[in-house]
Amino acid sequence: PKGLTNLANGKRVTSSDGLPVIGDLQYITDGDKAASDGSYVELGPQKQWVQVDLEQQTEIHGIWLWHFHKNARVYGDVIAQISHDENFSANSVVTVYNSDHDNSCGLGQGSDPSYVETNGGRVINARATEGRYLRFYSNGNTSNEMNHYIEIEVWGRAPQLASAS
Repeated sequence: PKGLTNLANGKRVTSSDGLPVIGDLQYITDGDKAASDGSYVELGPQKQWVQVDLEQQTEIHGIWLWHFHKNARVYGDVIAQISHDENFSANSVVTVYNSDHDNSCGLGQGSDPSYVETNGGRVINARATEGRYLRFYSNGNTSNEMNHYIEIEVWGRAPQLASAS
C-alpha cells in the first residue's frame, strides 16, 4: 500500500542475550545493511531472539530481515512475531513467519521455508497486523551455532496515517 515507511529505523532493540558476543543491538535498526565488521550483532548459541519496540501500536504490512550475508548460510528456526505486549504473552502474539519445522523452539511447528541468506535480505508479509513489538528468533546457522542480525526494517503506516485512512 501507499504511504508505508520503515517504522523500525532508530528504534530500541533488546534481546534474549544480555551481552552480545559481537556488536551493539542498535546496529539492528541503524539502516546499515552491510555484512562488514561493525555492522552486525552476534548473539550466543541455541535459541535467541531480538525485539524491536516501535513505541506505538501501528499497522504493520511488511518486514525486511537480514541475518548475515558475508557467506552463504541458512539460519535455523527463523520465527517472526508481532505483539501488543512487550512480554509476548500467548494471547497477544501473531506469528507472521515460522520455519521451525520440528517445533524445537517450542513456539509451534512452522511451515515457512528455510532460506539461504543473501544481501537482499528476507521479506516477510505481515498482512496489516496491528502491534507495537516485534520479536525475531533464530537457532544457530549452517556455518556455526551463533545467531546474527544485521538489520530489521518494519514497513507500516505511521500511527497518525493509520488513523487517518
